[in-house]
Amino acid sequence: MRCPSRRTNVRLGRLGSVSQTVLLAEDDRAIRHALERALTLEGYRVTAVADGVEALAQAHTSPPDVLVLDVMMPGIDGLQVCRVLRAEGDRTPILMLTALVETQDRIAGLDAGADDYVVKPFDVEEVFARLRALLRRTGQAGAAADVPKPEEAPEQAPERALEAAGLRLDPQARRAWRGERELELTRTEFELMELLVRNAGIVLDHATIYDRIWGYDFGPGSKNLAVYVGYLRRKLDEPGAPPLIHTVRGVGYVLRED
Repeated sequence: MRCPSRRTNVRLGRLGSVSQTVLLAEDDRAIRHALERALTLEGYRVTAVADGVEALAQAHTSPPDVLVLDVMMPGIDGLQVCRVLRAEGDRTPILMLTALVETQDRIAGLDAGADDYVVKPFDVEEVFARLRALLRRTGQAGAAADVPKPEEAPEQAPERALEAAGLRLDPQARRAWRGERELELTRTEFELMELLVRNAGIVLDHATIYDRIWGYDFGPGSKNLAVYVGYLRRKLDEPGAPPLIHTVRGVGYVLRED
C-alpha cells in the first residue's frame, strides 16, 4: 500500500468534510492501520477489524455506509462476508482489496456481490477515488458535500421501461430481462446494462463508461471495465443467439443486434 505523503495527509485532514462510515476488514496489521489512518484523515469514520467474523458482527450491529474487505482473511474471508450480506439483502456498497490479479479471481468477487475492487499493492488515492464513486452511486456522497436539499421535490412521473436489442429494463424496480428470461444483476452490472441500452447503437468509449458508471477514469491500464463487460456478457448471451455487446477495438463498447 502506498500512502499519501505527509503533505497530502495534512491537506486531507483539513479538507475532509465527509462523515460516512467505513467498515474496514484487513488481517494484515500494517495495511489495516495505515489504511485506517489514511481514511480517518480523509474524513471518514472508520471501524477497523482483523477478520471476516468481526466484519459480519460489526455490519449487523452498526451498518456502515460502505465496506472495504480484504479477500484473503483467515476463517471467513472477504468473499464469504460479501455472500452472507448479499444473501441477507444487504446492498451496502462493497470494495474488495485483493492480491489476486487473475481475471477469474476478480470475477469471483463480482459474483459474490462486490461492487468494485482494488489490486494490491495499491495507492491510497485510488481507494479514495473508488469509495467516492461508490458513495455517489448510492446517494451517500451528496450529504458529504453538504449540498442543500430543496424544501419539496416536484413529483415526477414513473420512468417507462427501456427496451433495445431484445432487452428490457425497469429502472425504477432495477429489474432486467432478455426476452422472457429475467436477469440477476449486481448493482454495477445493472448500471452498465442501463447505460448501454439507453445508448443502443452508439459506440461508448472507455472514458465515458468509466465516468458514467464509476465517476472516475482509472486509466488505460485498468481492466475493471473489461471484467464487468465480460461478466455481463455471460449473463446476457444465449446459445445460438447473436451476442449483444460488441467490442470496438481501441475505442469501447456498443449494444446492438447484428
